Amino acid sequence: MKEKTSINLRKSMNRGSVEHETKVHDKQGEIMKIATADVISIPPSKSIKDTAKVMMEHEFRRLPITDPGSGKVLGIVTVMDILDFFGGGNKFNIIEKKYEDNFLAAINEPVREIMTRDVICLSNKSSIKDVVDVMLSNQIGALPLIDAEEKLAGIVTERDIALSLAGEMDDKTAQDYMSTKVFTTTPGTPIESACKIMVRNGLRRIPIVGGEADISKAAKKVLGIVTSTDIIRFLNAKDLFDHLNTNAASQVLETKLSEIMVKDAIIAEPEDNISEICELFKISNIGGVPVIKDDVIIGIITERDILRAIKNL
Repeated sequence: MKEKTSINLRKSMNRGSVEHETKVHDKQGEIMKIATADVISIPPSKSIKDTAKVMMEHEFRRLPITDPGSGKVLGIVTVMDILDFFGGGNKFNIIEKKYEDNFLAAINEPVREIMTRDVICLSNKSSIKDVVDVMLSNQIGALPLIDAEEKLAGIVTERDIALSLAGEMDDKTAQDYMSTKVFTTTPGTPIESACKIMVRNGLRRIPIVGGEADISKAAKKVLGIVTSTDIIRFLNAKDLFDHLNTNAASQVLETKLSEIMVKDAIIAEPEDNISEICELFKISNIGGVPVIKDDVIIGIITERDILRAIKNL
């Protein structure tokens, strides 16, 4: 059982009735029909290690940080923040400089050290259109929703919106909205390098390519995929921490992606319609897939891309 002081579960007490819930142009307040009202949040004092555990236990990509007393939003932490901390960006300085590469000491730092403080929040009375506009204009995947007292009342993600409106996009296909600029890497890439690629380019997943003698073909043949969640899950694994022979972060971060990548990557084809892809996301609990044609990768489509499709409805 979780300690009540370490995880906060807040409920919105009034979600109201909603008509025409699948229309982007619905009236204000309908966002709570698709948002999560029972929000798990954590206090700023929770350790980075325990924060990662909460994320993996609930399969969350982000967690709001709230004041335990007032319930007001103080920040938000995402898997990208944790990747940044593990070697992807400036937050790695906590390990490298403050703790002189002592990985096990650094992961016990409070999450306030890596959380995003300037959080964009919207009212729980916002319309779906408002949420879509704010997400796309700020390139963010989730928005905390607050009530009239500025307390956390819910959270809505681009996944929530994409899955709820999938049925309206039967005439749109992967090739219409996929990203054609695809960042890839190889199975021998260390986790630390993958973290850098993800953080610097704002990527939640990287297709793994190779397996062909012809280098030009190897660069496009998909062998698997690694997501930010895969990396956090590996770093958070109990046996990893139990069997470390040294505190050096480098020992962990030198692990090759071949050890953690998903080898049977779920893929889409250019002609697949958006509704089918959203159903694939839902069934497989994923947020993006490589788009393959003639056995080579030509693009990638994610929940963010589908959000762009929704904006055009």
